[in-house]
Amino acid sequence: MKKLLTGIIAIAVVSVVLSAIGVLRHAGHGSTSHRATVARISVHNASGGAVEKNTGMAEESESADIPSGFSPIAAAVAATTPSVAAPIPSRWVDGKNYSTLVPAQPTSSSPDKVEAVEVFWYGCPHCFALDPSLETWRTKNKAPYVEFVRVPVMWGPVHKAHARLFYTIQALGKSEQLHSAVFREIHVMNNFLASKTNDDKESEQLQKKFLMEHGVSAADFDKTYRSFSVESKLARADELTKRYKVTGVPFFVVNGKYTADVGTAGGEPQLITMLDDLSAAEHKR
Repeated sequence: MKKLLTGIIAIAVVSVVLSAIGVLRHAGHGSTSHRATVARISVHNASGGAVEKNTGMAEESESADIPSGFSPIAAAVAATTPSVAAPIPSRWVDGKNYSTLVPAQPTSSSPDKVEAVEVFWYGCPHCFALDPSLETWRTKNKAPYVEFVRVPVMWGPVHKAHARLFYTIQALGKSEQLHSAVFREIHVMNNFLASKTNDDKESEQLQKKFLMEHGVSAADFDKTYRSFSVESKLARADELTKRYKVTGVPFFVVNGKYTADVGTAGGEPQLITMLDDLSAAEHKR
């Protein structure tokens, strides 16, 4: 609203200045011819195509004070017009390659960022297979305005045990060193890092042993594993699993609005490209 009022005031001021210039010109030079021109702007329609629209604004053609082709009113409007994001490329089809999440969900990112969420499970072989490509994108190739967030799925006891391990590692500040290491421990070393009989204490001991082997002290593990921070994040992950309507992993959510997976995208490389495109469509420049 503040930007809109500023724009209206700017337009009013410019209009008064132009009127004064016109009066002075007519007083000093008699009649002056004007060339009425129609400014054209390109906007994107719902299907992503470019549409030309007329603004109906006339430009002065013979003014020594206002350069030809320059409209102060158009400049004032442009200065206060909200920025427009890029359209979603037509190669991605809603309902086929990605789906629009209804209702859209709030994000945890700041307004200048686009949140890209991966819902995953450490025990999932597809998540393990995708992890190297995702790590390369996350660390080297994603746009600076994309904030990548991982959320562990919270379906059952085993998933929740692995989710607790994920948030414990995060709380300890060890995600960069240990996230991919957990995948390797489970899928290469065949150490599941969770009780297959849903015994919480057994899961805790397996995970404690693993983290101590990777430099975490027993004291740090004990004060973190069931801390308020970890419990709060587990509750949030449980809520998001339901809100996002997750039925399979790995599962991706862009800015709380679009969902997709490797299958709908058409493969791993296509998924990464689509994440870039959907994020660009949400980025207000």
